Amino acid sequence: MKLSKLAPIAIIACALALAACANTVRGAGKDINNTADAIEDSVN
Repeated sequence: MKLSKLAPIAIIACALALAACANTVRGAGKDINNTADAIEDSVN
């Protein structure tokens, strides 16, 4: 009985955690891309 009450909360918590990870990875990718662009500009 307790597990059925706890399951929706656990699912929502997992979904929020995964969404936060996706945003972090996307942001890191943008930062790396911007750094590479800056290095390329300075070399040219």
